[in-house]
Amino acid sequence: MTAYQWFVFFLIIQVVHFLGTWKLYESAGRKRWEAAIPVYNAIVLMKIINRPTWWTVLLFIPIINLIMFPVIWVETLRSFGKRSSLDTFLGIITFGFYIYYVNYTQKLDYIADRSLHPENKTGDTISSLLFAVIVATLVHTYFIQPYTIPTSSLEKSLLIGDFLFVSKMNYGARVPLTTVALPMVHDSIPLTKSKSYLTWPQLPYMRLPGIQNINRTDIVVFNWPVDTVYRFFDTSKRRAYKPVDKKSNYVKRCVGIPGDSLSIKDGIVYINGKILQLPERAKPQFSYAVALDGKTSIDFESLLKELDITDDAGFKNDLRDTLFLKALTAAGAERLKNVPGVVSVTRQISKGIEGGIFPHINKWNRDNFGPIYIPQKGKTVSLTPETFPFYRMIISEYEKKDLKVNGSEIRIDGKVVNSYTFDQNYYWMMGDNRHNSEDSRYWGYVPEDHIVGKPIFIWLSIDPHGKGLNKVRWNRVFTTVSGEGQPQSYFKLFLLALVAYFVGEYFWKKRKEKKD
Repeated sequence: MTAYQWFVFFLIIQVVHFLGTWKLYESAGRKRWEAAIPVYNAIVLMKIINRPTWWTVLLFIPIINLIMFPVIWVETLRSFGKRSSLDTFLGIITFGFYIYYVNYTQKLDYIADRSLHPENKTGDTISSLLFAVIVATLVHTYFIQPYTIPTSSLEKSLLIGDFLFVSKMNYGARVPLTTVALPMVHDSIPLTKSKSYLTWPQLPYMRLPGIQNINRTDIVVFNWPVDTVYRFFDTSKRRAYKPVDKKSNYVKRCVGIPGDSLSIKDGIVYINGKILQLPERAKPQFSYAVALDGKTSIDFESLLKELDITDDAGFKNDLRDTLFLKALTAAGAERLKNVPGVVSVTRQISKGIEGGIFPHINKWNRDNFGPIYIPQKGKTVSLTPETFPFYRMIISEYEKKDLKVNGSEIRIDGKVVNSYTFDQNYYWMMGDNRHNSEDSRYWGYVPEDHIVGKPIFIWLSIDPHGKGLNKVRWNRVFTTVSGEGQPQSYFKLFLLALVAYFVGEYFWKKRKEKKD
């Protein structure tokens, strides 16, 4: 829905509210017209049902309002003596329209000083759960979101089994685009695996102010732009349309920002003609071929463990004269060169044309790519047969223009054009594990409205191959994702602070008991 359509929808809701509640307002000692003024009517209603005025804000927060509306319906009914379980059921099951019945057919006895405390333990439990869900949803949507690393595309910086906190505040929290969805779940309901949201209606893209802009080399969580996967690991080849904020979450390193010229030469990323300088914690990895003399005995299991090889490794044939490693750092390659029995260590560089490379013009490969321009909001580019493939998805899918192409003629929103001005910023995301990462090299630009947040903290790390207590990577628990130098765990400091808190609380209670 467009902003105009939402405005019309909002006005319709106000009319519906007025028609169904004006008698209730009068019975509560208010004026009839107060039920018709947008926003003000909600503030007045909070006073009528003896609830805090700030609850009005919650009615306008997507997803949160889905929880609040039933609460308001029930509270309104109870303020006029409709307290039975049947009244509550009818109020919710009719989406509040039961209030119409009460408004026009029932004697209205307003209870100005009704008790707000639940009448029984069940009611108290439900109230507590609703409050907890609202708070958790607010935190999850606008402040911090938990995330788990599922793949090795950022291996050495982020490992499979890392549990992260992703900050929504750093780049500015995105207001949910999908307005009807279950809180605190992504695209499917746990256990049932069925869809957790409705694709309509959708809010226009809006983002709250952030603390910082996305910088080159930042690790970023975003929605996978080309996601049409019905369900991961589903072999039926079914496809599904997904709203932007319900597309699968990916995490990569931003290597190009709006306005940059990016190219890749022999696997090395160049930005505006200069080699991209990565932070110390970034450990780019490539595939290597390790030639062996075939005579010297090598303990490969110990060697791979020492080099911290986490991706596949194996021999090409039965001769076992060449070991292929899918992911090895430059430091690991230098270490291998000094191993007795190793003849050479050669980084594998893709040559020729590779299929599936953006923008699918059969020109480049994963290690030799570009140069390309990364679109910037407000900037204009010319549209020619050579440049058009780069921007087709942007125009038609990400910025929702009516695009028609007839030979060399390009029409956007019905007009023949030879240039295009971008509506939003775009980014180029890549994994550090260069030969085992599905990233922008394959599906292109990441739009600004797909940005989720910035990983800031690893609160737990589980080694999928470990056993017992060794499954926990204790040196990674409570470490920061970004920063200078190598990661340092703050877990011991956290435990000390926790002990200090409980000890302090114990002595404070003892001291209070003595005073009493």
